[in-house]
Amino acid sequence: MPFIPHTAAEVDAMLDAIGAESIEQLFDEIPSQLRAGELRTVPEARSEMAMLRLMGERARKDQLQLCFLGAGCYDHHIPSAVWDITQRGEFLTAYTPYQAEASQGTLQVIYEYQSMMTALTALDVSNASVYDGASGLAEAVLMAVRANRKNKSRRVLMAETVHPLYRQTVATIVRNQGIALDSLPMTASGVVDPAALNGHAEPPVALVVQQPNFFGLLEQVDELTDWAAAHDVLVIAVVNPTSLAILKPPGQWGEGGADIACGDGQPLGIPMASGGPSFGFICCRQAFVRQLPGRIIGRTEDLDGRTGFTLTLQAREQHIRRAKATSNICTNQGLLVTAGTIYLSLLGPAGLEGVAGQCHRRTAQLASAAVTLPGVTERFAGPFFHERVLALPCEAEPVAEKLAARGILAGLPLGDYFPELSRCLLVCGTEKHSDEDIERYVTELGAALSSTEAVA
Repeated sequence: MPFIPHTAAEVDAMLDAIGAESIEQLFDEIPSQLRAGELRTVPEARSEMAMLRLMGERARKDQLQLCFLGAGCYDHHIPSAVWDITQRGEFLTAYTPYQAEASQGTLQVIYEYQSMMTALTALDVSNASVYDGASGLAEAVLMAVRANRKNKSRRVLMAETVHPLYRQTVATIVRNQGIALDSLPMTASGVVDPAALNGHAEPPVALVVQQPNFFGLLEQVDELTDWAAAHDVLVIAVVNPTSLAILKPPGQWGEGGADIACGDGQPLGIPMASGGPSFGFICCRQAFVRQLPGRIIGRTEDLDGRTGFTLTLQAREQHIRRAKATSNICTNQGLLVTAGTIYLSLLGPAGLEGVAGQCHRRTAQLASAAVTLPGVTERFAGPFFHERVLALPCEAEPVAEKLAARGILAGLPLGDYFPELSRCLLVCGTEKHSDEDIERYVTELGAALSSTEAVA
């Protein structure tokens, strides 16, 4: 709704009809100590024209020419058809219909999406999406605690190489649920050591592993998964969906595969959009299907043998008693899931594999070119996908700021998340980068390093 249409006379008529003296009286049941009071920091009102000008100026600040920033949100090419179709009137709503069963089209889109996600992850079932990858991981942790009835510890072991913002989100959501989050430390090589698992006297409920990890490195997922299976520990895999076109899917890790997989769907046709919105996905084994939050859509036939789609499972608070809901915060990011489904349909398996291969090649090319600069090295060795950590001869933050002023997002300075890596940049290459883009990046990085070192 672009504006509030009610006149003062209409408001008075409404209040008179319900017997209230003022709008304020409608909220008198809220205790005064919980009321926000006067909003002193809200700025003066602006006209529509002034507001649009201000927001346009802010938007132009985001129009950087080159983006080498990843860390969970990636600058992929999105075929024009994806959003041309997604923005049709039949689809253009950011939220799922509350009565999804009334629309066979809505149900089929979600069914196709779920089918694609289970194919990518090699797991049995998928839900209809959640808010984002971080909240998806939190839901996966809650799922694992409910599902692993053999283990009463309520402890979850999370690799330190899982995205730090994901770890923060999980801690926020589960901290009042009596769940303890323990950290599996990373080694000097930027990955976790499976041998460190043997030091835990009491096996955790679940083990969380990211592949590729936050630094773009590949963990020893087969060994980690087999250890978990031997100790009745559920494995939660955090994965980049693009990587699954060329890396072993979580359902095939080790002898028996991971139990739950989750991640962010932003790489699948969703713009970076300054960090959101996006959608999160969760897939799992059939045995845990009743622990999945949100909706699950199934395909069936009607009495005349015609294919139809139906809500198969919806164990959320809108449909069952709140105390028995699998989640009280989950939702289906309907519009974004539609875009992701169209993106996967257009690319197909070969197309997605081509995107993943180009991302790997461009990242390798970027890192190889950057280390020709004096004092620049690769912080971690070993196999990788999509991202590399560059160690600089000076603090990374001012270097990134200088490149931003030149129209380049240089990567993510890691000091805020890992203080010992304050001189490191997490950089990312995608299929959008050309040889000229990488050459420009290295030239500008060299200039920024020289000026930063001169100041220092």
